[in-house]
Amino acid sequence: MNLVAPVSTLMTRNLITVNPEDTLDKVKTIFDENNIHHLPVVRFNKIIGMLSQTDFKHFMHGYTQNQTDEILESTRLNSWRVEDIMTKGLGKVDSTDKIRTVLDVFKLNRFHALPVVDNDELVGIITVHDIIKALAEEPVSLDDYEAAKNS
Repeated sequence: MNLVAPVSTLMTRNLITVNPEDTLDKVKTIFDENNIHHLPVVRFNKIIGMLSQTDFKHFMHGYTQNQTDEILESTRLNSWRVEDIMTKGLGKVDSTDKIRTVLDVFKLNRFHALPVVDNDELVGIITVHDIIKALAEEPVSLDDYEAAKNS
């Protein structure tokens, strides 16, 4: 992986986003129907927060034990808004920042995702998964294999 390549080479561009006023019922549907872990929260293409699947599950923890709990879960999902549980005060990167910068931010702050913002507008997201995927897809040369085998 080229660590001095720009973030734009790895970031996800076609984002699913939510509005701060959306209900958690919408969030649940999005997480259930899509293979994503982070939902950027936007207002007029400007990111104002992030909601992870982990944070959502922690918030909902324990509300699906029986039929009575399913009613409570439904009430909770429709009563609470994204803005009530989203993470605010996000770290952000520019699409021209280097992948190395992202790795440093992930390492120091234990973040798992960073919004990519150009000119104050959300243009993508980069996650730990994006970086792992890129590393896993890198071809391994015979020289690399032999060196690893002999070490």
